[in-house]
Amino acid sequence: MTHRYLFTSESVTEGHPDKVCDQISDAILDAILMEDPKGRVAAECAVSTGLVFVSGEITTKANVDIMELVREKVKEIGYAGEGSGGFDADTCSVLLAINKQSADIAGGVNRALEQRAQGSSDAIDEIGAGDQGMMFGFACDETPELMPMPISVAHRIARRLTEARKKGILKYLRPDGKTQVTIEYEGDRPLRVDSIVVSTQHDPAIDGITDNEQLQHRIAADLKQQVIEPVFADLPIKPDSKTRYLINPSGRFVVGGPQGDCGLTGRKIIVDTYGGYARHGGGAFSGKDPTKVDRSGAYAARHVAKNIVAAGLATRCEVQIAYAIGVARPVSVHVTTFGTGILPDDDIEDIVGATFDLRPAAIISRFDLCTLPRVRGGRFYQDVAAYGHFGRADLDLPWERLDKVDALKHALAEAQGIAAP
Repeated sequence: MTHRYLFTSESVTEGHPDKVCDQISDAILDAILMEDPKGRVAAECAVSTGLVFVSGEITTKANVDIMELVREKVKEIGYAGEGSGGFDADTCSVLLAINKQSADIAGGVNRALEQRAQGSSDAIDEIGAGDQGMMFGFACDETPELMPMPISVAHRIARRLTEARKKGILKYLRPDGKTQVTIEYEGDRPLRVDSIVVSTQHDPAIDGITDNEQLQHRIAADLKQQVIEPVFADLPIKPDSKTRYLINPSGRFVVGGPQGDCGLTGRKIIVDTYGGYARHGGGAFSGKDPTKVDRSGAYAARHVAKNIVAAGLATRCEVQIAYAIGVARPVSVHVTTFGTGILPDDDIEDIVGATFDLRPAAIISRFDLCTLPRVRGGRFYQDVAAYGHFGRADLDLPWERLDKVDALKHALAEAQGIAAP
């Protein structure tokens, strides 16, 4: 008998305190790489009532007014003027504590162990990994973007919630919000939508309604019609008569954002990736330049896993890559297909090794990670800092491209001893 179970993932809007920090950190990265593609950035941010604190290590030739950039980003998110409460772009304090990158770290990154110890002349060996660690990438065939359904739908609802606010569809919405989606599975296939949770910050009154019970009833009705239903328009699985809706289950959500809770860069790593559906190496993304493999390695791992699934080698795939600081070549690459691969996992690993170059400089070059902010008018990383780094159909992300599918199909044909497609 096939096992049935529930699996839940969450997302947050760009006004959530932790996401405010992620976006500020990545706006700083965008601004520096815009002027200096070789800049080294590790920008951390913390926010609280009336305060933004930016710290970290930055080595760059770029001339960036970080204080002004912070205020512009906070205003863009929606914390300015009426309704901003105790956190306003124009009046909040902005404190900076920034140093240069450690010379010890820079030495290993600028010239990898392969060049220092082995005399390699390969230009791709020039850059060593910016830290040790392991990164995971994942893909499955549950959605068109090859992402797990719970996190995909949670992101869709969060994006739509912000769209409804910014376009004035629901003018009473404020920037902070969280979504959560529970999908019922049968085996490894999504079966139905079990529950949907949306907590959204709102004005204290709506069209003269001040009674909280009436207020929450209005919000629930509006969100079902204007936010949740449009999200499922193109999905094969939709809410049914048994689906539970929990809209603002705390009962009221007027005080929010950094006034309601402090925020930190890198505190939403599961939201940023696969919603808990796949493993995570523990490293955050935002505020880190591409030499930090926490970021670039995770992007590469997703690229590998997604192309494997798209090429038909498996229906579910998880890829782990591990690095040592200052060393270009990964210390390990591991592929698991959870029994869905058409070849043994170790054979797929061999194909991956022959198809993908996972040295940091190769990843940076293949995805243009240091030049994309300039190519895209000064913003790239800040746009991916909210609503997930993977499966983003709304953004042209290089690690989401299926540009290795043909190569994988040819390698598969060779492994099976048949004519290439």
